Amino acid sequence: MWPGTTVFPLLTSVLYDESEWESPHTFNPSHFLDEEGKFVRRDAFMPFSAGRRVCLGESLAKMELFLLFTSLLQRFRFTPPPGVTEDKLDLTPVVGLTLTPSAHKLCAVSRQ
Repeated sequence: MWPGTTVFPLLTSVLYDESEWESPHTFNPSHFLDEEGKFVRRDAFMPFSAGRRVCLGESLAKMELFLLFTSLLQRFRFTPPPGVTEDKLDLTPVVGLTLTPSAHKLCAVSRQ
C-alpha cells in the first residue's frame, strides 16, 4: 500500500452476504437469536468497521445503545402514525457513503 492512501472499507459485502444471513435485505432481529431466543454474536456483523482502525469506542457505544433501546422498549410500544400500516412503510435505505435509514414518523405508546 502506498503511504497516504485512504482506504474506505465497504462492509456491504459482509452485511448483505446471503451465505451469512437468512434475509440480508430486510430488518430481521431474529438474525441475532438462537432457537431459545437468546442473543448470539454473529461474526459477519461489523457495525463499527474492521481492521487495525476499528472504532475505539465500540464497547462503550454498544453498552450505551443497549441501555438506551432497552429502556425505550420497556416503556413504549412503537407504531406507525394513524392511517399508516406497517406494510406501507418504505424501508429502503438512503444510499451514500453509508446506508442510512429513511426518515419516518412514529408513535410511542406508553406500556403502562
